[in-house]
Amino acid sequence: METFNWTVFLWQVSFIISLIALLYGIFKRSWVSMLVSFITSLPVAYYFLGANNAWKLVAIIPVILLVLTVVFYKKG
Repeated sequence: METFNWTVFLWQVSFIISLIALLYGIFKRSWVSMLVSFITSLPVAYYFLGANNAWKLVAIIPVILLVLTVVFYKKG
């Protein structure tokens, strides 16, 4: 019986890439890595958007990342 779930694996990879790109983008003030963080955080936010509790607020994170991307792009 196969216990490996590709959907969960891809979700976790997306989350990890989003965090790494976020940290790199903040420290280097790179709008490109912030854009990568925004794009890779969308599946995570979409997943939590269906929650019926406070976890629904996680869906706001891509909006914040997009605003940071625009700010870094304008200042760069």
